[in-house]
Amino acid sequence: MAREVPIGTRAQVQRVVEFKHTLAAHGELPPVLSTPNMITLMEWACFDATKDFCDGDEITVGTHINVSHRAPTGVGSVVIAEAVLEKIDGRFHIFRVTAKDENQQIGEGHVHRAFVSVGKFMKKMNG
Repeated sequence: MAREVPIGTRAQVQRVVEFKHTLAAHGELPPVLSTPNMITLMEWACFDATKDFCDGDEITVGTHINVSHRAPTGVGSVVIAEAVLEKIDGRFHIFRVTAKDENQQIGEGHVHRAFVSVGKFMKKMNG
């Protein structure tokens, strides 16, 4: 069973936006960071914040995402996503997440995660 994660636990991840992270990579859309790629960074920040609290084959997985994507970010920009544990509701760890580039905050919201055993998770998934 995972060790207790203190409220306020945080982590940051960053990525330089490449063409493959943009809407344009999926069709005739602008070459700006896609919302799913912004969310991926937010989720990785949450994952990094919790990894030192995992025991055995545990990891955390996302269970609920509620974020807004408010500003465009182009190829070559550095995006930093941060996750800060705000509260724990039973087995769910609720993180306040933000994403920003060099000029502004581009997204914010909450991501809920839960600790799971990879072995049990894969067994359940495979039936």
